[in-house]
Amino acid sequence: MFDQAVARIAGRFRRVEPRATARAYLLGLLSQTERKNCWQLAEQADHDRPGPMQQLLRSARWDADEVRDDVRAYVFENLGADDGVLIVDETGFLKKGRSSAGVQRQYTGTAGPIENSQVGVFLAYASSRGRALIDRRLYLPEQTWCQDAERRTRAGIPGHTAFATKPALAGQMIAAALDAGISASWVTGDEAYGQDPGLRTVLEARGLGYVLAVACSTRVRINQGRTTARADTVPDRLPATAWHRQSCGAGAKGPRYYDWAWIETGTGGGRYLLIRRNPDSGELAFYLCWSPKQVPLSELVRVAGTRWCIEECFQAAKGQVGLDHYQVRHWIAWHRHITLAMLALAFLTVLAADATPARTAEPDRPVRSTDRST
Repeated sequence: MFDQAVARIAGRFRRVEPRATARAYLLGLLSQTERKNCWQLAEQADHDRPGPMQQLLRSARWDADEVRDDVRAYVFENLGADDGVLIVDETGFLKKGRSSAGVQRQYTGTAGPIENSQVGVFLAYASSRGRALIDRRLYLPEQTWCQDAERRTRAGIPGHTAFATKPALAGQMIAAALDAGISASWVTGDEAYGQDPGLRTVLEARGLGYVLAVACSTRVRINQGRTTARADTVPDRLPATAWHRQSCGAGAKGPRYYDWAWIETGTGGGRYLLIRRNPDSGELAFYLCWSPKQVPLSELVRVAGTRWCIEECFQAAKGQVGLDHYQVRHWIAWHRHITLAMLALAFLTVLAADATPARTAEPDRPVRSTDRST
């Protein structure tokens, strides 16, 4: 199966040497080597020096975007299912210095506080067969990078690369996936993406439903569009019968049960505010939802729970295939390492899916639910 996966990208390398090095690089990413940078990967491959590995990332002739296309197709062919969901999120890569493409002091969910880091925006595909990363974009800060031509040149950033917000990058990846034939009915993501009206407009234009987290201060139109209210004031208006306890999927300790309520928003139909309440702490979370067709509450709950799949992808990619172990600074090298790590992760996921019967796409049965909007 590994040889079959490598064969998918073999044609992207015109010469036999980088093709063989790419295979060795992938084997190193899949190995038990503690740190998966060029020095350790070269040692794992019994190379006398890291030169071939470094050349593969820096100057060998191959297009990381073409390999990315192969990874995306490989994932969908092996993990594609009717319940597939696209997930957008970002992750940080802590770095020293200021030479690495896109690096600056910025907030990342990886480190928590503001740290010197790069931020990558990723797209994942998740279904009952498994989940894997299928696209990536390196976020380029506007002030410190996009407007500094000299700095861009030193980091090898193409001249045509313009500033784009993280939600805009997410929209680009989703559009590219759909154009490439990836089939999915839903997109989900956290507040950074749910708060962006431009991304929601893009998804609706493509007929793609979404369940996107939003802040408690988000204003919604209720009472058939006649009343505008903050999201966090809506729960107090709901009767006890509006809440339904359902699982949004399996967690580390079993099914993750929450109380859920939903209410139609606006006047056009298909728009909802979905509310999640922790049955123990009472903590609330809010989601803006849209669907081109009528769906039950259980479907929105399922999609909301799928968002955590990309966090699991990040954890597995960093812990098992060295997604964040690179020691490169240039734009091209970053995309090449990340893409090969994505392929390594996809291979492990496909390997596991091949050995495991498909799980049900439905969340655990609700404790009680009328499955109708309030």
